[in-house]
Amino acid sequence: MNIRTFLFALALVTPVAAKPGKTAPVPGAVKPRVITEPTKHDTDDPAIWINPANPAESLVLGTDKDTDGALYVWGLDGKIKTDKVVRGLVRPNNVDIAYGVMLGGTKIDVAVVTERYAHRLRVYRLPDMAPVDRGGIPVFPGELARDCMGIALYTRPGDGALFAIVSRSDYQAPLQGYLHQYRLVDDGTGVLKGVFVRSFGTWSGRKEIEAIAVDQELGYVYFADENHGIRKYHADPAADDADEQLAEFGLDGFTEDREGISIYRTGAGTGYVVVSNQQDNSFNFYPREGETGNPHTHPLLKRVDVSTIESDGSDVTHTALPGFPGGLFVAMSNGRVFHFYAWNDLAAAARPPVAGPTVK
Repeated sequence: MNIRTFLFALALVTPVAAKPGKTAPVPGAVKPRVITEPTKHDTDDPAIWINPANPAESLVLGTDKDTDGALYVWGLDGKIKTDKVVRGLVRPNNVDIAYGVMLGGTKIDVAVVTERYAHRLRVYRLPDMAPVDRGGIPVFPGELARDCMGIALYTRPGDGALFAIVSRSDYQAPLQGYLHQYRLVDDGTGVLKGVFVRSFGTWSGRKEIEAIAVDQELGYVYFADENHGIRKYHADPAADDADEQLAEFGLDGFTEDREGISIYRTGAGTGYVVVSNQQDNSFNFYPREGETGNPHTHPLLKRVDVSTIESDGSDVTHTALPGFPGGLFVAMSNGRVFHFYAWNDLAAAARPPVAGPTVK
């Protein structure tokens, strides 16, 4: 038995100590403008779909992680769209959205969710949530570690190719090649299938990697090595240095876990990488563009206290939506709910833990 297998076995029989997190928001924490109707089990990760025909009819999707789990859908008012909820999923974990996917000769928008204990991806057409995957796309075949968790989608600008970048949770996962990347393509019958293209990503071995986010415009993928830091790579598997780590940041400034990651755009190539400081009930802001002369240096600029408790997953859009000036920020919270914040509320309350530019 190697040391990592021993530690995994030990974890199964050792009581888990309480995390040193805050159990309630601190005074002055930003309040959400909307709290969703609760799910049945345990919320985890959200994704925002902007309705191109009518932004007021945009949707928020979120996972309810359980062996009898579901992918929930809410309107901007936080009310569950009961006719769109996908039930019967085996521990759905994370979800992401892609626009303009060519399928059956037509461009559609899709939501892709990791079905953790079934070791597969599920793909649904938006906004009707019809499945377009013929029952699921297997991931990590032949690997010891197959419990898929995080997901981020990347559409390559040059040819429109759609890729899913997937993480997993298992003490038997490798220290190199922790993430797998799949190209999602039409199988010729109007159904998406997955084609493996690469394994990549360094892991510290300390805990797990769950949260992933892609900066579609700049072509980077960020993922949270939970007890270590945030890592950055090229999202395009064909990039010259695709397997080289470009940046490693967020090594401090966290109470414990680095969780949900989201990208907020303020302009062409500018904005913020926003990361959940889970046990602190706050979010840290890093410069999306890096520093002058070094696009892969990402110092901590700001942080903001929020009303979410131990937020696992988050998503953000810079598109102003009704009731959400500056854009919509969605964060998971304990209590089987998601919180909807206006970006402008977060920006106004953000404070500098170190000197840095003002959050816009």
